[in-house]
Amino acid sequence: MNSRFANIELLTVEEVASVLRVSKMTVYRKVHSGELESVHFGRSFRVPASAVQRYLATATGPSDAESGSPPNAAGSEGGAGARGG
Repeated sequence: MNSRFANIELLTVEEVASVLRVSKMTVYRKVHSGELESVHFGRSFRVPASAVQRYLATATGPSDAESGSPPNAAGSEGGAGARGG
């Protein structure tokens, strides 16, 4: 039974914040919203390292698509052109 849990690594909120380079409050928000899986022990939270990896995998996918999409920029320019003309 112990070998079943031998590979689980639990991180503190502070450790997750350090890895993601965000504040602890940001990590707490992600935990409370359900965006980041966690385990609750009394008043403390622990985040499985695998949950951080999954979060990063899903977070980087849409960001790449959004940063490379020119329609947002064109939409802003179109709005400015409509006001000017």
